[in-house]
Amino acid sequence: MHRIVTLEAGALIANVRRPAFVHDWVEFDATGQDEVAERLAGATIAIVNKRLLTAGIIARLPQLQMVAIAATGYNNIDLEACRARGIVVSNVRGYARETVPEHVFALLLALSRQIGSFHRSVAAGRWQRSEQFCYFDYPIRDLAGQTLGILGSGTLGDGVARLAEAFGMRVIRGERKGADTVREGYVAFPQLLREADVISLHCPLNDATRHMIGAAELTAMKPGALLINTARGGLVDEAALAEALRHRQIGGAGFDVLSEEPPRDNPLLARDLLDAGNFILTPHVAWSSREAMQALADQLIGNIEAFAAGEARNRVA
Repeated sequence: MHRIVTLEAGALIANVRRPAFVHDWVEFDATGQDEVAERLAGATIAIVNKRLLTAGIIARLPQLQMVAIAATGYNNIDLEACRARGIVVSNVRGYARETVPEHVFALLLALSRQIGSFHRSVAAGRWQRSEQFCYFDYPIRDLAGQTLGILGSGTLGDGVARLAEAFGMRVIRGERKGADTVREGYVAFPQLLREADVISLHCPLNDATRHMIGAAELTAMKPGALLINTARGGLVDEAALAEALRHRQIGGAGFDVLSEEPPRDNPLLARDLLDAGNFILTPHVAWSSREAMQALADQLIGNIEAFAAGEARNRVA
C-alpha cells in the first residue's frame, strides 16, 4: 500500500480529492526544511511544492518511489539523484495558463497607468485640494503600440502574447541569452533588450538562466522600459535592479517572485523602493486564482493515479 505524504498542504486552497486507490494519506499544513527527511520517512509518494529534495535527503528515503510536485517548476528537486534511484518525478502543467498572464497585465497596467501612485495621492488628500477636476502628477502611457518582449517560451509566454496582441502591442520573442543562432520567429537577446518597451520573463531557473538580467542588461534596456517577472526571482540580479530603480535607469518593474521566499533580507524590500511608485511587488500569488489552484490539485492527483497505474504522465524524471 502506498504511503502518500504531502508537506505543504496549506499552500494550496482547493478541494484536493484523495487518489482512487488504497493508500495511507499523511498531510502537513507546512513543513520546515529541516523537517523534510523526518516527515517523509516511510513515504512511497511525496507531494512537494517548494521544499528542497536534495541528494542527501533522497538518500535517507529508501522507500520513496515518486515525487509529485504541486507546481510546474522543479529546480528544488535533485533530478539526477531521483533518476539514479528510479524515482519518478512529475510536475503540473498548464494550470496557470489564464491566471499568470492576467497577473502580468495587472502589474503592467498598474505601472503604465500609475495606479498605485494616483491612489496614494488621493489617500493623502491631493485630489481634494486640486483646483481642477483632475491632475497630472504622474505620466500615463498606453500599451497600444508598445513592444512587448517575451523571454521564455511555453504556455505562459503564449498567454501573455495573446493578451498583448489584444491590447494592440507588438510582440517579440527573445532567443536564449548567449545563443549562437536565432530560431525562426525569435530575435537575438540583445535586440530584445534594445527594442522592448516591456520585458516579461517566463523562463525556468537553472544555471543558464540565473541572473540572465543583470546590471549590463538593465543598462541595455530602454530608459523607460518596464520589467515584469512572474517566473523565478533568481532570473534577475536583484541588487542590480534595486539600483536601476533608484536611479530611474528603467521605467519600472513589477515582480511576483524573489530569489528567497519568504524573503528575509532582499534589496527589493527596501522601503524607498516599495514607496517609490515605479516598483510593485506581490507575494508569489500570480498562479493562485481559485480556478487555477483547483486545476492544479486535480492534475496533481491525476499524476499520482497515473503513476500507481503504471502510466507515464507529466514526468520530468
